[in-house]
Amino acid sequence: MTDQAQQPAGGASEFPPGYPQEWEADVVLSDGMVGHVRPIRPDDVDAIHEFHAGQSEESIYLRFFAPIKRLSDKDVHRFTHVDYVDRVALVMMINGKLAGVGRYDRLESGGSVAEVAFNVSDHHQGRGIGSVLLEHLADIGREAGVKKFVADVLPQNRKMIGVFKDAGYDVAHEFDDGVIAVSFEIEPTDASRAVRMSREHRSEARSVRAVLHPRRVAVIGASRREDTVGRAFFDDIVAGGFTGEVYAVNNRAPAGTMIGGHPSLVSVKDVEGGIDLAVIAVPAADVLATIDECADAGARAVIVASEGFAEAGREGVRLQKRLLTRARRHGMRVLGPNSFGLINNDPEVRLNASIAAPEHVPPAGGLGLFAQSGALGIAVLASATRRGLGISSFASAGNRVDISGNDLMQYWLDDEKTTAVGLYLESMGNPRKFSRIARKLASIKPVVVIKSGYSGEELPAGHRVRLTQERPEAFDQMLRQSGVIRADNTHQMFDVAQLVLSQPLPEGRRVGIVTNSDALGSLAAAAARSRKLEIAHGPVAVHAEAQVDAFRGVVEAALADEKVDALIACFIPPVAHIDPEVVEAVGQAVAASGKPCVATFLGMRGVTPGSGVPTYPTPEDAVRALAAATNYADWLRTDHGERVRPEGINRRTVHDIIESALARSPKGVDLTLEETSALLEAYGISLWPVIPLGSDEEAVEAYKEVKGTVVLKATSPLLQHQPGQGWIRTGLRHPKAVGAAYRDLDAVLSPMGADGIAMQKMAPAGVAVEITSAEDPLFGPVISFGVAGVPVDLLGDVAHRFPPLTDVDITDMVGSIKAAPMLDGYRGAMPVDQAALHDLIARVSVLADDHPELASVRLNPVMAHQDGIEVLGAAIRVAPAPTRTDAERRAMVS
Repeated sequence: MTDQAQQPAGGASEFPPGYPQEWEADVVLSDGMVGHVRPIRPDDVDAIHEFHAGQSEESIYLRFFAPIKRLSDKDVHRFTHVDYVDRVALVMMINGKLAGVGRYDRLESGGSVAEVAFNVSDHHQGRGIGSVLLEHLADIGREAGVKKFVADVLPQNRKMIGVFKDAGYDVAHEFDDGVIAVSFEIEPTDASRAVRMSREHRSEARSVRAVLHPRRVAVIGASRREDTVGRAFFDDIVAGGFTGEVYAVNNRAPAGTMIGGHPSLVSVKDVEGGIDLAVIAVPAADVLATIDECADAGARAVIVASEGFAEAGREGVRLQKRLLTRARRHGMRVLGPNSFGLINNDPEVRLNASIAAPEHVPPAGGLGLFAQSGALGIAVLASATRRGLGISSFASAGNRVDISGNDLMQYWLDDEKTTAVGLYLESMGNPRKFSRIARKLASIKPVVVIKSGYSGEELPAGHRVRLTQERPEAFDQMLRQSGVIRADNTHQMFDVAQLVLSQPLPEGRRVGIVTNSDALGSLAAAAARSRKLEIAHGPVAVHAEAQVDAFRGVVEAALADEKVDALIACFIPPVAHIDPEVVEAVGQAVAASGKPCVATFLGMRGVTPGSGVPTYPTPEDAVRALAAATNYADWLRTDHGERVRPEGINRRTVHDIIESALARSPKGVDLTLEETSALLEAYGISLWPVIPLGSDEEAVEAYKEVKGTVVLKATSPLLQHQPGQGWIRTGLRHPKAVGAAYRDLDAVLSPMGADGIAMQKMAPAGVAVEITSAEDPLFGPVISFGVAGVPVDLLGDVAHRFPPLTDVDITDMVGSIKAAPMLDGYRGAMPVDQAALHDLIARVSVLADDHPELASVRLNPVMAHQDGIEVLGAAIRVAPAPTRTDAERRAMVS
């Protein structure tokens, strides 16, 4: 979902000069409702007067330090006419009304200190509006070079003091002449980031809870015909035993018409007492008007089951955008359009607001499920039902205009009834946010993800996707970094789910194998070794026709072995059907041991009733699930480190360089050598000086100034990604050698049409590495690392990670490439300075995370050696920033 800029009021067709539309954002407030933040505009004059008129005398006094009944036209003009540079003001709009204003004014033009002030409507107190406005103003201020906010607050204004105090900044207070002077640096701190993440989580979790826990539901479009979508939704809600109230609404039938044994209403506005949730199953052309009616009835969310939106072509895309804008204006969340619906199996709710047949709805259990399309939703639910897996809640996002898997994960973080999560993702709207939330969720509950292999062209219409073109392996690395378990299909997802739902996680990688078939034992052992599980016991095989007691004995012996962390049990019955006593015996032994077990019983799949043991049709399936759970358990036990925050960073300098470059080339441009060097220096990265050369004579003259040992290298962009050492001449120690090297290199380059040769001092011997960052259309900034030359260019030996990085992320990144031994002193070479290398990667990662306009940063070659690290070459390209909506850019993109 992308932000929808709200057009100026009063019929104006254009925004005022300098109006920063990129500051507009939809946000979820602390009570789960949605508000819209945007810059103030000159046409907000009437809204400001109306807002002030609705405030209490106390609120007016606390804001202006005086009882001002009506703001003067001069004051309102000053409030609404800002330059968006030295004077910045934001408004919070809820349901089309102004609910809050936040502003800052620099004390000096272009200065680093600004006075900040807020005013929140009395009718919207307690919804976190002040905190949201402060977060946005701090983000805007930092990017513009503001470093500190100051404010004068009356002592009795505890709410405003609380906003500053609770934001996580190091706030200084000084009492003077009856006023508290507050000041704080707006650079993010660990505490401020934690506060922001926590507030975002609480808000979005409450928002989804309002969708999953309604007390009054209306199905709009419920029909007397049983073969319609609306009727299916209504019947399933009723048949599911919904504990609240459900209403059938049909404007094409007289009031009181019986639908499914219940009298219908003509309009949702006729529901006495209003509603919490609406299911909309009307023609696409009628959806917008229906949303307005739902808002009038008090609905906080809608499920739009209707088709005819983005999946229907260009007109449908436009209609879908209007749908989102309309819902946002009313502060509502949207599931869909083209949604299959949702299910909440909480006994206190029992809501089946979906078109899943009752036989396909799993019983209550601990698995939270999310799927995008309806067809996949049906398949996922049916598979869970066949395996006997219970679910806590389920949602199908359809075209995912609003509510997504990220929102559901925020809800599942706190939901005690959800103990594991499965997501079937066809596309991703905000992978950066997914990675952040998934990492937090995975730290307390297993998360299993299926990511389809669709390309942009193959994906079903309406299911938006942005796939990276150059990093097909990056998604897997992102999941591993987040602690998420990757599955290739539905079967694998449920193979893992049935294990983590029914068994404890393994305490290590050591397994025992018991069986009544040597062949099965061999298959299990081979599968275990291939997935890096250590066989500590067995395979132990009893006779093929052994009785239950004999098999129970080897199972108990393996589980009692202190060297065994998990058990693989394989049993083929000597007759056609498995003996229930065998299953029961294994289950009893496993339950008593406290260790996990996966079993292969012929013809069985799922969690065996009465035993709690997950069973699989083949040993390979069982081992794959066990290995996935073991890897996840290892990730949980791993220290994930501290977020890297290098010292000596000047964001303002980088911002100015980027702005200057984009001013001359708005669509994007490669930075000059001087700009590149200055930009890197602002983040503590020193680029070795490079002397451009135009002839062999210039080369000789330059060498006389540089002296020592130098290199000549080609600088043409045409050679940037071509492997080999043919573009450099090293070890040059004499003017004649320099001149000859220039002529030799020029002779190689000229036939290729590649021009550009430069001189540089020769770096100490070591290992040449490459560090890059790219603003990927799917993942946001991606940091990549590898040993330069053949390992990267020919073998693709590159590691990817996704900011923000921790020190452990960086250590793991460097050590994960196949060429890592070259950095540790391969074949007698001196090990490189790992601390210096890690610091450089940290600086690049923070640089990329801070500035999304950096389309690409390439440091190559970087010479890592025993005494430090030298950056010998760099290329940087800037381009207009894509919309990034992670923690410190709070637009609501799911």
